[in-house]
Amino acid sequence: MSRLANTIEAILYLKAQPLTIAQIAEFAKCDRDTAAEGLIELMGDYAHRDGALEIAETEEGYALQLREIYKPLIDSIVPLDIGLGALRTLAAIALRGPIAQSDLVELRGSGVYQHVPDLVEQGFVKKRRQSDGRSSWLQITEKFYQHFEIDKLPQISNLRLPQPITADREAHRMDEPPAQISNHEDPSRHDEESKGL
Repeated sequence: MSRLANTIEAILYLKAQPLTIAQIAEFAKCDRDTAAEGLIELMGDYAHRDGALEIAETEEGYALQLREIYKPLIDSIVPLDIGLGALRTLAAIALRGPIAQSDLVELRGSGVYQHVPDLVEQGFVKKRRQSDGRSSWLQITEKFYQHFEIDKLPQISNLRLPQPITADREAHRMDEPPAQISNHEDPSRHDEESKGL
């Protein structure tokens, strides 16, 4: 393989999350066309390997990941101690992150106050204070991508997720009604949250 293809392999390994061609080009310090050529070479090389890893194209970009057949090893070698309630909270953060913790509480209930510290401690979520200090921004970490695929997380499509707060929306935020739960919500959700799940 060329030096560029090797460099792209190293970038995907170190970032441990999907990257776009533009991001790969930035990290590799080359233009997008050159990065695309190097990526194609790398993908071709991996396609002919009989190994455990592959270069996969996802909706978020290109990632170096375990082949599907080896993914069960993750659970046996690196078992996760995450309850269903916390897993649904993690799914909400993954799908709408960065998300304000206050918005997440409106979406998932008070159980968030137990879920978030556990998810931060396990390295799946990072937390930073908002500039006004009223709440914290929550988003997933690179470790998340090593363990999960977003489409394999528990279904939370029955929830109306709040839109990410942008600078334009922040100015009008006080005029907006709080996020509401769909009428088709899972009735077991109330039981989960009352138990802090």
